[in-house]
Amino acid sequence: MLPLGKKVRLKRILNPKSGKLFIVTVDHPITRGLFPGLVRMEETMEKLVQGGPDALLMHKGIAERFFYPYAGEIPLLIKASSFSPFHPTYDTWMTQADEAVRLGADAISMGVILGSEKQAEMLRNLGALSREASLFGLVLMAHMYPKGELIKDEERYSVSNLTYCVRAGEELGVDVVKTWYSGDPETFRKVVEVAPGKVVAAGGPKMDTDEQLLQMTKGVIDAGALGVAYGRNIWDHQNPVGIIRALKAIIHENKSVQEALEILKG
Repeated sequence: MLPLGKKVRLKRILNPKSGKLFIVTVDHPITRGLFPGLVRMEETMEKLVQGGPDALLMHKGIAERFFYPYAGEIPLLIKASSFSPFHPTYDTWMTQADEAVRLGADAISMGVILGSEKQAEMLRNLGALSREASLFGLVLMAHMYPKGELIKDEERYSVSNLTYCVRAGEELGVDVVKTWYSGDPETFRKVVEVAPGKVVAAGGPKMDTDEQLLQMTKGVIDAGALGVAYGRNIWDHQNPVGIIRALKAIIHENKSVQEALEILKG
């Protein structure tokens, strides 16, 4: 049973009708550099909130400066760590749970890169943050990716590596586990089964077409996942509001890809 504080905050984050979760992440500049969609944050935040995902995830400085107008309107998730182009297989812990509480966040999240030579240190950090999150009643989210230097590129999306990531988060008390989509509902269902009701799929690189993104999302939901956490495919889209609404139709209303495309066009 979840502690009361976590229960309250998790209920705020999850969609009240579907029980699913659609997060938009804007934590990318440290990890990958500045994208066009994240240059003018006032405009970006306005469009994202207008689209109406279930929650927004960002670093503390961006929350301090740009989230104030939307306080209480949409749940806030604070990212506590980051990798970067200069340390691509190590997530540095930068934010504590008490800072997330002060910002009014409902959740705090940390990245862990499995198969990294520094995996042990990152797991230790996640264990420590798990303790902090429990003390403050914060929902804990972990971004668990099998992309360390000890894992071959062609094995990163394997079911065995993805299930290892998800179960590692489950073992350390994580409430929501974000990882890569395996490529089809059948194999991803095996990943989801390792931590029922906790797995959300990452969006990954920007997709070539809207249909690809919607089809992937349909596969994620059909596999029984809790939801998705997307970034580049949302705020770098030519119509962020429209693509959010189209994705919501699949995630929360179980609409088809074709129906979602019609919503986007409309």
